[in-house]
Amino acid sequence: MLKRIEITDKAKEMVVLLKKSFRDLLFYQAGGCCEGTQPQCLEKNAVFLRTADVCIGQVEGIDFWLDKDLFEYWKHAHFTLDIAEGFGVGGFSLEAPYGKTFVIRYRLFTEEELKNLEPVRYYTY
Repeated sequence: MLKRIEITDKAKEMVVLLKKSFRDLLFYQAGGCCEGTQPQCLEKNAVFLRTADVCIGQVEGIDFWLDKDLFEYWKHAHFTLDIAEGFGVGGFSLEAPYGKTFVIRYRLFTEEELKNLEPVRYYTY
């Protein structure tokens, strides 16, 4: 089965740093508004997932959730979690105080890859 999300080595370094300071983390990427469409790394207890939000996999043991509408738009794409210098749109993500921002690099799956994708998990109450 092919993973829908992977992480770069530089992003892993930031995740390791954040795991030392915070216990339970999750990534959430919404479809717009204040945080744009940037991935946000947040403490689990600081986020209320919505019905039908979609977990596309894990990076470094952390669930990566998408807004259900964003998933519908990007369900044919592979995500690579990366990190960049500077502040993101929203500034709520835990890496912001370090002058960094998580970003996603996308590429479309091939027809063959689409046949072998890991299943997603939908949030339910």
